Amino acid sequence: MATNITWHSGLTHSERTQQRKQKGLTIWLTGLSASGKSTIATALEQHLLHLHLSAYRLDGDNIRFGLNKDLGFSESDRNENIRRIAEVAKLFADSCTIAITSFISPYRKDRESARALHTATGGGPGMGAGQGGLPFVEVWVDCPVEVAERRDPKGLYKKAREGVIKEFTGISAPYEEPERAEIHVHSDRESTEESVRKIVEYLVEKEYIETGKA
Repeated sequence: MATNITWHSGLTHSERTQQRKQKGLTIWLTGLSASGKSTIATALEQHLLHLHLSAYRLDGDNIRFGLNKDLGFSESDRNENIRRIAEVAKLFADSCTIAITSFISPYRKDRESARALHTATGGGPGMGAGQGGLPFVEVWVDCPVEVAERRDPKGLYKKAREGVIKEFTGISAPYEEPERAEIHVHSDRESTEESVRKIVEYLVEKEYIETGKA
């Protein structure tokens, strides 16, 4: 990290919350490729926007066309991919936007680092998020690998089985299941609507969004 830089303080997180009249947080969807993360994230974003809440979806594929286009799929590149997204999501959350991320994020330590980045008191240098930091809601989109492989909308599992794609999560690279996800959805037996409802009910219960807007 550079040493010849200075953090410039501005509005506090509390001031932003009062002005924007909503709380910011990050909803982190994790799961295998083809588990349904992007489908659920898209539906959730649409639902929150219909409730007149500011929400923005950060998609694992889309982000690699720009911010992370210099990264591959080695373990170190996957680590950096998640580190960058966690930082971006935190900025959205601090701005009182609901950040929705849909990334495989296969390594437990990377997801825990993303959580720690949000929940550290103050939310980061000068961000003023207050005691407890910024809310981080991990959603495990659970889907058996055999079901995900049958879906295979991009043909990635087939290529992984053929050895064309190396280090593919669930086939030739590990997926470390969450140990303390706030929400656990089963996309092989729950509809997208049921999964979105479960997430929204949790947000209401924790008072992250107003009951009247649910």
